[in-house]
Amino acid sequence: MRSLGQNLRFALRQLARNPGFTVTVVITLALSIGANTAIFSVVNALMLKSLPYPQPDRIGTLFQHEQGPYASDDLRWIDGTQWEHLRDNVPSLISAVSSALAAGANLEADHRIDYVHDGRVSAHYFDVLGIRPALGRTFSEEEDRPSGPKAAILSYNLWRNTFGADPNLVGQVIHLKGEPYAVIGILPQGQVTPLNADLYTSLQPSPTGEGNGTNYEAIFRLRDGATWQQADAEMNRAWAYRISQIESKNPGTKILYYTVPLQRGMTAALRPRAVALMLSAGFILLIACGNLAGLTLVRMSRRLPEIATRLALGASRWQIQKQLWLENLLLACLGGAAGIGVGFAALRGLLSLLPKGFLPIASVPLDGPVLAFTMAVSLLTSVLFGMLPAFATSRIDLRSSLANRISSSVQSLRIRQILIAGEVALTVMLLAGSGLLIRSLIHLQTLPPGFNPNGVMTAKASLDDARYHDPVAFRRLMSDSISAMQRIPGVQSAAVGLTLPYERTLNDGVVLHDGPQTGKSVGTDAVYITPRFFDVLQMPIIRGRAFTTADLPNTQPVVIINSTFAQKFFPGLNPVGFVIGKNALIVGVVSDTQLSSGLNATAPIQSEETIYVPATQVAAPMLGVHVWFQPSWVVRTAGPVEGLTGQMQKALANVDPALPFSGFYRMSDLQAEALSEQRVEVALLGTMAGLALLLSAVGIFALVASLVTQRTREIGIRIALGSTIRQAITHVSSSGVRAAGVGLVLGLVLCFLVLRTMRSVLYGVGVFDAPSLFAVVVTLAAVTLMAATIPALRIARIDPATTLREE
Repeated sequence: MRSLGQNLRFALRQLARNPGFTVTVVITLALSIGANTAIFSVVNALMLKSLPYPQPDRIGTLFQHEQGPYASDDLRWIDGTQWEHLRDNVPSLISAVSSALAAGANLEADHRIDYVHDGRVSAHYFDVLGIRPALGRTFSEEEDRPSGPKAAILSYNLWRNTFGADPNLVGQVIHLKGEPYAVIGILPQGQVTPLNADLYTSLQPSPTGEGNGTNYEAIFRLRDGATWQQADAEMNRAWAYRISQIESKNPGTKILYYTVPLQRGMTAALRPRAVALMLSAGFILLIACGNLAGLTLVRMSRRLPEIATRLALGASRWQIQKQLWLENLLLACLGGAAGIGVGFAALRGLLSLLPKGFLPIASVPLDGPVLAFTMAVSLLTSVLFGMLPAFATSRIDLRSSLANRISSSVQSLRIRQILIAGEVALTVMLLAGSGLLIRSLIHLQTLPPGFNPNGVMTAKASLDDARYHDPVAFRRLMSDSISAMQRIPGVQSAAVGLTLPYERTLNDGVVLHDGPQTGKSVGTDAVYITPRFFDVLQMPIIRGRAFTTADLPNTQPVVIINSTFAQKFFPGLNPVGFVIGKNALIVGVVSDTQLSSGLNATAPIQSEETIYVPATQVAAPMLGVHVWFQPSWVVRTAGPVEGLTGQMQKALANVDPALPFSGFYRMSDLQAEALSEQRVEVALLGTMAGLALLLSAVGIFALVASLVTQRTREIGIRIALGSTIRQAITHVSSSGVRAAGVGLVLGLVLCFLVLRTMRSVLYGVGVFDAPSLFAVVVTLAAVTLMAATIPALRIARIDPATTLREE
């Protein structure tokens, strides 16, 4: 311990004597370790941290494995018939379903109306998660049957903030969705579910209505004594009818359903991105270690006389190496401590970038596992950037060192050039990847919108309300609210649409009664709209007409199709006058707009076949879509209108005081939300690439700066013998340029091997995009020249006469 204390004090003195070196190393470590800490915090929350439920390893969700031409493994939703077979014929599981598409609801409490997130779940949902209410009970079988009693379970926060934590609330009635609901339970404080809702109501699943489609998400808890393999076998037997139907329609296809842990199922789509970010952060750490190894080699070359003297006085090489390791470990600890601070700040910034719902359950604290990871990374860096210097001490020539003839050997220079080449190669990969993502995002952002987004304000409201299940009441609301909006000063026109551009739409199916595919049933996106909707958005009518107030419930059903629908199903024809669906007459063709996650989505936003129907002709069954979708009121103004959102809310309240807007949006907000994941990817990988470029530039700068310092006498003699300053600068800086050039070539080779894995996240740009690679080469060349030239300019201050006198 006495020896360790002496070594530690000596290490501290050595670091204090070289503040520039110490600060550079600590900052480099702080940036690289901080980036790794922030990314690992998210990866830990998504993939490693156990879910906050009892026995989380016994909770699962449903996946489908498909063998055949389109082999895949996907998270699957089920319909009402599948749910009944699952509930009644898989005894190994406690099963439940939820609707993952619930859009929210209006809650009346304390003489005010609030918009809340309603999680619609079946009975046993909380049993599967292992959650027991703090007050009351969970849903009963009777409440879970179609047309059963209306009941609600409140989250702790809603109970406290809206109802003042009234302990007598259980058993009382609240007004939700325009109907009375009995409060039957209060969840514990801090308890969350995968839906993360404000309150929960009974889904009442059945094979009809909502259950006619695959709109239910299943979760399971494995019963005691059962195994997942047993449950999978029972499930596939229960769904044998469905499997045979799919396989008969798709020859050569084999279907298998299986369970996966809930955490894996919830994060399946995010895992590839999380792993890619972790690899990027690892590259940053490797680049930092390469830089630090180079800096440490330079520092050690200056200490060689000291080390040789200690060896000559009897110190063993092991003692010298132990001292160097201790100094590196101390630096790594200082950098790790600073990295925790940088990681905390980076994590807050990262969480602010993540789209809503990215982390459905997990919180992301800098907890014990994250701090342990940071410590492990710090120790790893001390090993990595301390290996070369420690190895070099074992090869010291004691005699030449004592004669002070060692400064920077050719071997040391080559090692540092190899390190820089490796750093640059990794940097090239990160730059190329971020460049491709940037080009892809630019492509998506510049797709023709098909309308004029300027001067448009939108507001959403939940019509999942018993008062608006009646088409007459719905039409009255549409007419009266639009009239009230149009009376707002500065508003040119107003309308309502079920969905807007850049949003997810309702998937529907229609039968074609005319055209080359007569009799065929086709899938499409469907949107109900009011008259003047196309005027508000300034969407051009290509053929025919728009809807008018003459399109009434008792008149000929009419529809308008978009250009993609017309080109796909009526190529080369004028479809105006054709009939589709339930005797609906096509009266117009409108321009395409960009939609999000449509029927045949292959990109975050794209144009898809869409039909528009007049809101006045919407039948009662279609009003059921308000369970999932909130219609949007849209207004166009000639310019900025002071207090527009407040006036819009007041106009709606004059028509229905119990109907609040859930949010106000500009069209740019909707586009940003549709491309939120792409923006996050660009921001994160772009930051990583920028940090890698900075570290590589520091490495090149340090290499050339050390060469200038070590070879000052040689350079002075060269200048005295007739060499020009320009030649001397070129000669010295070429060491860094050559290393960067080798790294650039190696990095481009790695790009051709690695970038093909990015195909699934690129849109409108190829993997080997020439402009992106050209930008990488130009950027790296410019940074390399600056990093190599700036320190070499010190050569101009060398005085040859002084150098000769010293010789």
